[in-house]
Amino acid sequence: MQCVRWIGARVGRLGVPGSKRQGRSYSSGQADAPRRTPLYDFHRDHGGKMVEFAGWSLPVQYKDSHIASHLHTRQHCSLFDVSHMLQTKVLGKDRIPFMESLVVGDIAELKENQGTLSLFTNESGGIIDDLIVTNTSEGYLYVVSNAGCAEKDSAHMQGKLQDFKAAGRDVALEFIDFALLALQGPSSARVLQAGLKDDLSKLPFMTSVITDVFGVPHCRVTRCGYTGEDGVEISVPGNRAVELADRLLQNSEVKLAGLAARDSLRLEAGLCLYGNDIDETTTPVEASLVWTLGKRRRVAMDFPGASVIVPQIKGKVKRKRVGLTSTGPPVRQHTPIQTPEGRVIGEVTSGCPSPCLKLNVAMGYVEPEYMKAGTPLQVEVRKKLVDSTVGKMPFVPTKYYILK
Repeated sequence: MQCVRWIGARVGRLGVPGSKRQGRSYSSGQADAPRRTPLYDFHRDHGGKMVEFAGWSLPVQYKDSHIASHLHTRQHCSLFDVSHMLQTKVLGKDRIPFMESLVVGDIAELKENQGTLSLFTNESGGIIDDLIVTNTSEGYLYVVSNAGCAEKDSAHMQGKLQDFKAAGRDVALEFIDFALLALQGPSSARVLQAGLKDDLSKLPFMTSVITDVFGVPHCRVTRCGYTGEDGVEISVPGNRAVELADRLLQNSEVKLAGLAARDSLRLEAGLCLYGNDIDETTTPVEASLVWTLGKRRRVAMDFPGASVIVPQIKGKVKRKRVGLTSTGPPVRQHTPIQTPEGRVIGEVTSGCPSPCLKLNVAMGYVEPEYMKAGTPLQVEVRKKLVDSTVGKMPFVPTKYYILK
């Protein structure tokens, strides 16, 4: 994010569903009033500056500045409302083959209550969406995908569901009408532990548990997030979301944060924003997301687009996603990337000033021979050329909680 004023126009891991699902109304018409999460009035009461973001009314920031919220998350912890994301249960004895018919990951290898980041892909190898799939101990897969892609994701899953049912397979979908809160930052586990009976020290990154949280029953707590910090996402009944948010804010470590900080935090962590850094024209190999491809799946070549994606792993692609750093004016999306000799070799997909590093960070795609860290390049900002360097991602080290 370059600045707060235009985030309402962006579409990413936040977004736009379509149809009716368990009491929440969705539609894809652009003329519709922005949808509201269960925390809408809560945000207004706490000074949230509301903007329309992909059809939802969401806080871009609160009384604190964007930079203050960003740094507070890195140093303490912040609470984000991500209730607009699509939460789905996949049920039935054929739920794993069903999910593997849609994504690139090895879902069958997941242990109980373990999750993984995966990708919906199309037959051309393009990325339909990124998502998290968790194999729960309750006998279903819990899927969280981008709200900006919710309409096409739900249609995509329902289309495959009809194919499976026509073949006599046992699978069903349930779209969950729960709020989703993300508590992110180094003190998040200590803050949350005060309201849990479960021991968070035994809940590593990308695992989850259903538990009571500060007296609110039946919450799913997942050790994950999109900031690069330790933290959790809490799926909570919508009618108890404000109660839980209020309880968390009683701890002075916790402050509210909005879309502006969420965007700059994920960019410092080298995390893709769907619609900017990845889309249906981008393959996992081009996006430097080969690690999402399950080893068994690569050998079997049984996921959508495998005939395109797998040969790219050891072959050649025309472009690769890289990180860039620079000083001076911020580097913006669609900025051309060129060699010092003046040849255009790619384009920036996301960029912002880094509050932690005090320089500009960006992602973009370049020809593969220019992707080595330390490679000097140039970017065109405000019709002037600015020196830039290919940098390793994440730009700021991630701090996910891993059991040793």
